[in-house]
Amino acid sequence: MALSSRERRLASLRRLPPTLLIGGALTAIWVAFAIFAPFLTDYDPIKVDVIQALKPPGPDHWLGSDAIGRDIFARIVYGARYDLAMAFFGVVGPIILGTAIGLAGGYFGGRIDSILMRILEVTVSFPYFVLVIAIVAVIGPGLKGYFISLTLVNWVSYTRLVRSQVLVLRSADFVLAARGMGFGHLRIMLFHILPNAIIPSVVFVMTDAVLAIVLGSSLGFLGLGVQPPTPEWGAMIAEGQTYLTSAWWIAIFPGIAVCSLALGLSLVADGLARLLNTGP
Repeated sequence: MALSSRERRLASLRRLPPTLLIGGALTAIWVAFAIFAPFLTDYDPIKVDVIQALKPPGPDHWLGSDAIGRDIFARIVYGARYDLAMAFFGVVGPIILGTAIGLAGGYFGGRIDSILMRILEVTVSFPYFVLVIAIVAVIGPGLKGYFISLTLVNWVSYTRLVRSQVLVLRSADFVLAARGMGFGHLRIMLFHILPNAIIPSVVFVMTDAVLAIVLGSSLGFLGLGVQPPTPEWGAMIAEGQTYLTSAWWIAIFPGIAVCSLALGLSLVADGLARLLNTGP
């Protein structure tokens, strides 16, 4: 008996790893918060109201207010936009640059590969976080410096992943057949090798998005990330550390937001790894 389209969709969902479903749902909640933030709260996330300063969680301020009267819930849901942007755009630059370098080095080999690998070794010889801070300090704090620094530092992981796959795939039968048919190097690299070499990076990119969020929050905590009064979770935690004993909610709730979004992305990464390893 043929299954209906609804039954087929349910059967497909049951085959998905539970971690992928849970992580996807948790991440989707934060995406919804970011999109619909203006409809979820009437408070302006940057408007100062000293009369409402340091209000504990209650009916007026669900998650309390900070030292200058700004609503914590409003700042968290609006801040989701910046932290999700850091998660997404923080991996776009590195994966594009790293994939291009790994693809070129692995495919051509020889002197080109040797030069690219020496550049990689020089990059990884510096402490990761220190190098990011140094680049941000030169460019200037904010999202621009954050994205540029990640692109210049974090490409090495994707280069290693892609290069290791390309070194195997460049001798595969379908690649040799493509060469025999007279296809150019660029066509072989982009349409024959890359779709097969990029799979490990697809899984890693979700884990890397977690690191991008943590790094962005850390820079915000140090004052090198998104600048006040912009609502960003790391900066909110830094602002609330002074009041941990008297107004714990200022730092605790943004910390929970960081952890929950990081957990969602980590579960998605785990689910993707299980799905791609087990196949359809």
